[in-house]
Amino acid sequence: QVQLVESGGGLVQPGGSLRLSCAASGFTFNAYQMSWHRQAPGKEREFVAAIAGSGIGTNYANSVKGRFTISRDNAKNTAYLQMNSLKPEDTAVYYCARSPGGRYDYWGQGTQVTVSS
Repeated sequence: QVQLVESGGGLVQPGGSLRLSCAASGFTFNAYQMSWHRQAPGKEREFVAAIAGSGIGTNYANSVKGRFTISRDNAKNTAYLQMNSLKPEDTAVYYCARSPGGRYDYWGQGTQVTVSS
């Protein structure tokens, strides 16, 4: 069965960095676009970034462009989100999703990121 497991969240000071990982299993990983999303308390879940199955081709929300980088290692069936210059408004639960054809059909359980001094 399809499984997505996020890790790497935690507490970081403003201006700091974190790298999130999404370990995938149960499907042909390199055949699927993968994406990251986040949900802050009291807000709707929002798109953060996406990457094509080949790893060539990425897309970012304007709010994270230039600070976050999405990548993937198809040999390890893992997607990553490198987050730099973190701001308090980046505080949220971060989720990865399998994203065929612009849909999101499987989600991980999420990992908490808290940006605070």
